[in-house]
Amino acid sequence: MRIAFCGLGIMGKPMAANLVKAGHDVTVWNRTPGKIVEGARAAVTPAEAAKDAEVVWLCVSDTRAVESVLFGGGIGVHSVFRPGMIVVDSSTISPADTLTFAERVRAHGGDYVDAPITGSKIGAENAALIFMVGGDEATLKKIDPLFRAMGKEVKRMGAVSKGQAAKLAMNLQIALIFEGFAEGLTLARKLGVEPEKLVELIPLTMVRSGVVDYKAPFVLKHDYTPNFPLRLMHKDMHLMLDAAKESGVKLPGLETVHELYEAAAKQGMQDLDYAATVLLLEQWAGLK
Repeated sequence: MRIAFCGLGIMGKPMAANLVKAGHDVTVWNRTPGKIVEGARAAVTPAEAAKDAEVVWLCVSDTRAVESVLFGGGIGVHSVFRPGMIVVDSSTISPADTLTFAERVRAHGGDYVDAPITGSKIGAENAALIFMVGGDEATLKKIDPLFRAMGKEVKRMGAVSKGQAAKLAMNLQIALIFEGFAEGLTLARKLGVEPEKLVELIPLTMVRSGVVDYKAPFVLKHDYTPNFPLRLMHKDMHLMLDAAKESGVKLPGLETVHELYEAAAKQGMQDLDYAATVLLLEQWAGLK
């Protein structure tokens, strides 16, 4: 298939590379020039990337970035929209704005799928992502080979916007689960337990989680190289809280953890992995 892939960040670049490896005709665009994907053409604007595409795939930073790529004056994909074009968004953005974007794409005879992802950098590199998808079943069937080139599971959550809703719910749980681990680890250290000993204990108990399995080795090595930058989890928290306010849902646990992220951001941790919140807890506890 002819694909325009917009956004070559931590996740987007390996996703586009896997589409090329699967034999698809890929043109890429990135907001910051200079990034390339071997075997793909590079475009100067999203519109240039999408001019001959059957599918436009996005993986960008936030809601406003999606809006700019699709509808930005002079450069947006909207200038080359045509009937039958499919827009797929793997960014994590507002469910409410997703519905608005879908309506605007459909007004031009195209279709829209929200397909946020989980699996982190390693999953993107190994074509092992999990897609949470909102969209029409017939449309999803058309693009199933693209999902399979980049991921191992595709879960349809319902109509358009339901993929984004599910992703926010998943990231909320990830943030709270990791915070429980971080606070438990900090308390154990303060009370004289070696961190390695606690990490060895966790998998033997009901406390075990995939989040801790994945993050604990990085924490023990003090490696906060971003697999999922703190700034993006922080951004997602704002989306969660906005969605909760719109729908009349109380999220007291998230509100508390959000305060920690606010403090971490003020200390310049935005571009570290979100696991770096441990550093703030250790600092407050007087631990080196």
